Amino acid sequence: MKQCLFTVLENTPLTEAVMRLRLQGDTSAVIRPGQFVNIKLEGRFLRRPISVCDVEGDVLTLIYKVVGGGTEQLRTMTPGMRLDLLTGLGNGYDLSPAGDHPLVIGGGVGVPPMYWLTKELLASGRKVTAVLGFNTANEVFYDDMFRALGAEVILTTADGSRGVKGFVTDAMAGLGYSYFYACGPEPMLKAVWRTARGSGQLSFEKRMGCGFGACMGCSCRTITGSKRICREGPVLTKEEIRWDD
Repeated sequence: MKQCLFTVLENTPLTEAVMRLRLQGDTSAVIRPGQFVNIKLEGRFLRRPISVCDVEGDVLTLIYKVVGGGTEQLRTMTPGMRLDLLTGLGNGYDLSPAGDHPLVIGGGVGVPPMYWLTKELLASGRKVTAVLGFNTANEVFYDDMFRALGAEVILTTADGSRGVKGFVTDAMAGLGYSYFYACGPEPMLKAVWRTARGSGQLSFEKRMGCGFGACMGCSCRTITGSKRICREGPVLTKEEIRWDD
């Protein structure tokens, strides 16, 4: 973990509620897809955790959804302003078991971390299929960016307004893949966990306090006991996950 000041380069809308934030600063602690940063906002007691979408040199790309006062405040940041970040947080994805044709699955704001993961998988010589799920067509973002990397992209929308009608699990049916990686809301992850063939890794979203394991506020149950989403997670393997119901 490293605390650094970053300068805002860009903070622009991708959809009505989703923003892309590009920051320049010390990215040396950001080493694995699936990690996140924690952003300090003036007047807010708790930092805001946001997953890393991409890192190129000293430029960090974050994509966030405006859902409350904190992210609404973040939306007002303009180029040249500075933000205090804790970087290099969380246990990211392990690429070593991916095999030759991994499947990456992202739902809504779970899509951004899958971009950097896809880029790294392709750079290592794998063929990647990306299933990206949204509620409706006007919420779709970054599908063109995944295609530009060279991934095969399958879009799903719950209302059928674009791509496959239904959920990411509907698009998974019949696909061949060597391993899977997923990020999204917990109901989606649970459905993927039940549907997926073989092994994989899932990244969980939890409300966090400190963001680095001190407060135990984001603990979850696994087959080996409690784990902190911000520290031992957010990425967990399919085999270790224990659902509460």
